[in-house]
Amino acid sequence: MSARRTASRPLFRRTPAVVATAAIAALVLSACTGGGEQPEPDAGQGFPDDGCTHITVATSSEKVNMLDELAAAFKESPEHDGLEACATVRPTNVSSGNAARYLTSGDDWPSDDRALWPTLWSPASTVWTERVAAAASPTLVGEPASFTRTPVVFGMPEPMAKALGWPDKPISITDLEALCQNPEGWGSVGKDIWGAFKISKTNPNTSTTGLSTILMQSYKASGKAEGLTAADVDAAADFSRVFEECVIHYGDTTGNVLSTLYDETQNGANGSAYVSAVALEETSLLNYNKGNPDSHTVQPGETLTPPKTKLVAVYPAGGSMWSDNPITVLGADWVTAEQRTAGEAFAAFLQTTPAQEILPEYGFRPLDEAVPLGDLFTANFGVDPAQPTVTLPKPEVDVISTAIDQWTQVRKPSSVLELIDISGSMDEPIGDGRSRLDGAIEGAQTTLDHFRSTDEVGVWAFTTGVSSDQGEGLQVLRDVSALGADGEKLDSSLDDLRYAQRNGTPLYDAILTAYEAMGERAEPGRINAIVVLSDGEDTDSTTSLDSLIAKIGTQSGEGGTDAPVRIFPIAYGEGADTSALQRIADATGGQMFDASDAERIDLVFASVINNF
Repeated sequence: MSARRTASRPLFRRTPAVVATAAIAALVLSACTGGGEQPEPDAGQGFPDDGCTHITVATSSEKVNMLDELAAAFKESPEHDGLEACATVRPTNVSSGNAARYLTSGDDWPSDDRALWPTLWSPASTVWTERVAAAASPTLVGEPASFTRTPVVFGMPEPMAKALGWPDKPISITDLEALCQNPEGWGSVGKDIWGAFKISKTNPNTSTTGLSTILMQSYKASGKAEGLTAADVDAAADFSRVFEECVIHYGDTTGNVLSTLYDETQNGANGSAYVSAVALEETSLLNYNKGNPDSHTVQPGETLTPPKTKLVAVYPAGGSMWSDNPITVLGADWVTAEQRTAGEAFAAFLQTTPAQEILPEYGFRPLDEAVPLGDLFTANFGVDPAQPTVTLPKPEVDVISTAIDQWTQVRKPSSVLELIDISGSMDEPIGDGRSRLDGAIEGAQTTLDHFRSTDEVGVWAFTTGVSSDQGEGLQVLRDVSALGADGEKLDSSLDDLRYAQRNGTPLYDAILTAYEAMGERAEPGRINAIVVLSDGEDTDSTTSLDSLIAKIGTQSGEGGTDAPVRIFPIAYGEGADTSALQRIADATGGQMFDASDAERIDLVFASVINNF
């Protein structure tokens, strides 16, 4: 079994191994403290009460492991000894973009558990603190100070990188774009069997890596290594549009993509049918090569298995941006004076030599250049500590906003079919005054604004006792077609599901029919996907799970297909068959989203749609 998942892994846990999720969901994660035997949490609390001042640090996923150890080391530091009372720091995983959105909303932190409301914030880049300062208030983000850094690179399976001349030949973003444009794909460098050149990138609205990548594209298109302007970004639109055409799908984190790639590699395919290059931070690449593709919190006694084919870091010729990883005490009104004092002490501790010496163990580069990088930063793990030789500076806030707005227009178009279970169990309540069906409908409705008018969207529902032109057990609310100006009409059609008859669950039959229909219309220039929401096990299909897997998994061979249809199941509620849905996602290179906490379905839907 791979190191990345089990069928029962919940969505809302504090590890960054998101089988699913916008780090929105991480606000309800069960966090653990660094080191030692852990006391049981108080009832209703996300953290144990150890009698010390409680400090939560909201941090991007790749730093959770490291901050756990830094929190334990802080307890033994002079900075902690100088406090009047003891303090315990506990990290929670919240993506940088989502945290920025919460802070600029003007509302309280979106968690019922106040123990999860952060005193400290450590996004991956000061890009996010500056955006919050500009959009809300400079006092809200305090005085951010970087304590570590990691460059943004392209991770490639080593045989693929060598096919491009690595490590002797510098590889630029322009080189990757040329492979995207070339109809021969890998065949243009003598590797026909590898098929099309495919890139994975994350959504820049929530991910630092995704944002840095689009800025690096603009830098390259402009020919600049500094002084990027909004006009430069505008002029780079066509260049970036071509680059986006290679994207397999977007997402909130690289961990999910790396987990799928890891599984493909362990099965002997080298991942070539799935992805050719992944835009990621160097630290994530190091975790992957250690055998921790989703950068989850490694538990005591857990053994990591390195991938059969490692990723190597391609530091783009022309320069890389860096994630400078600040930490700051928030100026939010929920932060007490005691928490502020303790938070400032922890932030000061991170600048000390003992703290800086911990960073390289977790794949981060220390700011203190006297601290040795150690054995991890070597070619054995796919990195070059002498790279990147060119650092691309962070642009002004208005330039970054221009880049994010441009991405919305140039991102790869999508063709998405939402397949919604309306069986009898969907009438069950989910604890917030809504039924499961209410939550599913509202979750789907809240995502409609994500799609552009040119994106294709369809909605089918499935249960026994209904029929349509698509077959028995299926009701078509909207055929897959360009959304145009039909958003309001589709919103109303989703409401109609409240009055539909609800019977059995022909899950496998519905997925197979949807897959075949999407396969007939799939286009290479689009992200072709099916989002499946189900709250139970299959009860009424003539198709078995094994037969379904065999039929939908035909695209996963060497080289794959130019227009794959990927399935993104949402396991909705505690009764959903997570094991079957995970197999279905794996067979198509998709991703399962676990919404076992049905009240959070709105957030999970938003996380799913971020892939498109």
